[in-house]
Amino acid sequence: MRMILFIIIHCSAVRPSQRSTAKDIDRWHRERGWDMIGYHYVVRRDGSIERGRPLEMAGAHCRNHNSHSVGICYEGGLDADGRPADTRMEAQKESLRKLLLRLKGEYPTARIMGHHDFDRMKECPCFDAEHEYEDIQ
Repeated sequence: MRMILFIIIHCSAVRPSQRSTAKDIDRWHRERGWDMIGYHYVVRRDGSIERGRPLEMAGAHCRNHNSHSVGICYEGGLDADGRPADTRMEAQKESLRKLLLRLKGEYPTARIMGHHDFDRMKECPCFDAEHEYEDIQ
């Protein structure tokens, strides 16, 4: 099994009127020339969690950190005008927290971070993940 140092949270950068299932993201990533979806999990607006890339495989979601991280993407991240915003629904927040607790059980030393923490040029995931989940770090 891979050594996991980080659990990195992303947003799919879609407006409330747009959807981004794991299948959609997989298609988008393949259109960019990738082998498959870069994230390990996608948390939909209704709180359902879809599997992406197998955990045994390094992700393709955070440059220089893919080999030692798990990537989680929540559906959303843009407001109706296309501006970066924390658009998580309550069901997403609950599911994301449960998923993080489960992953922390599997990888207790992993730090929960947002994509922005690794690339300051990005707004993603449009909230301070490290601060929000400091109680389960």
